[in-house]
Amino acid sequence: MFFSLYPEVYHRIRNSFYGWKLVGISLFTLTFSALVSFQGVGTFVVTLERHFGWSRTILSGAFSLTRAQGAALGPIEGVLIDRFGPRRMVFIGFLIMGLGFVLFGLIHNAWHFYITFVIISLGAGLGGWLAVIAAVNNWFIRHRALALSISMSGTHLAGLLVPILAISIESFGFRAAAIVIGVILLILAIPLGRVVRNFPEEYGLLPDGDTNDSPKEDLPHYEASKEPEPSFTLREALRTRSFWFIAIAHIASAVPIVTLSIHLVPKLTDIGLSLSMAGVIVATSTIIAIPFQFLSGYLGDRIPKPPLIFFFLIIQSASLFVIAQAQSLSGAILYAALFGIAFGGRMPLLFSIRGEYFGRKSFSTIMGMSQLPSNLLMIVAPLFAGYMFDKTHSYFVPFTVFALFNLLGASLILFAKKPQIPQH
Repeated sequence: MFFSLYPEVYHRIRNSFYGWKLVGISLFTLTFSALVSFQGVGTFVVTLERHFGWSRTILSGAFSLTRAQGAALGPIEGVLIDRFGPRRMVFIGFLIMGLGFVLFGLIHNAWHFYITFVIISLGAGLGGWLAVIAAVNNWFIRHRALALSISMSGTHLAGLLVPILAISIESFGFRAAAIVIGVILLILAIPLGRVVRNFPEEYGLLPDGDTNDSPKEDLPHYEASKEPEPSFTLREALRTRSFWFIAIAHIASAVPIVTLSIHLVPKLTDIGLSLSMAGVIVATSTIIAIPFQFLSGYLGDRIPKPPLIFFFLIIQSASLFVIAQAQSLSGAILYAALFGIAFGGRMPLLFSIRGEYFGRKSFSTIMGMSQLPSNLLMIVAPLFAGYMFDKTHSYFVPFTVFALFNLLGASLILFAKKPQIPQH
């Protein structure tokens, strides 16, 4: 009806650069996958603890096992994405995730939970975050940070849906919720496998919607596009200091976030908040994160990224200090505000800086190798947090340690300079 009334709008959308359509597809894909495999994990942790009486060390162990799996398979996943393309891997990944959630709804003991969580993690690794981000990275150069910031906002939109997931689990039980999620993932696999596209060059297009016959002076930010696009191999990237500085900064910021995805909701319920209110805190952080993610994407295409990343990592460290000591709703709200600013701001920058520094050809392989040390630390971090809670009945020590680690990453990112393009 709308398009019949406004045919010009329909014509413009239909004939617009497919890269921006892919951004919308990626936004939807990351919203749903992040809800069930990242943002909503804490709600399942609380429910399983209450249903089975498992300790948080046991529950954290499942996540640590998936990190061990990620450490072993992360580089392989990156190679597979570069070799076979994000399109095929999204299809395969969603099928595996769907199967994992259906099985999750049938668990009866801890080892069942561990196996299903590994299956879900495998699917998310093959066809979730990395594959989707790689696809967007392939379609943009000059507008890479902005495009990635829009796509990655799906992670924050997923946070807005956490209260709905929590209410669904409370109302219908985790088994019904998990099976329904699994069925939806299985259904989505087919259409997503058709609309995700690997490279614009495969369709006679160029990144950013440029054309070969366009006057270069008419292209926006042409001065920034005069420099040849880098095309580093994995081996060449590993030889640069910037690769390691970026990797450490990313690890320092990601390890706390992944640990919080498991332990934040339990922390909030420990200080007296209901499960639904804990979901509201997650949603509040998300609402704050979204505009700052768009802002960082806009700025990241125009000014150097390392100082911007430093700024957001300092704020994230402050948020971790706050949640380590929070004992009331007011502390939780302050944490949500600071964390939202930091999480929203740093995400697109830490991914787009790799595309800017190392190019598109081996982006997934380089990202996969970057995830190896990160995943190794993620094996220990959730277990450390769960163990310290079981021993001290507090998250103060682990959250404070993560805050200090975050400060280390913030300092190193300032030394990540753009490497010289290798001569092939």
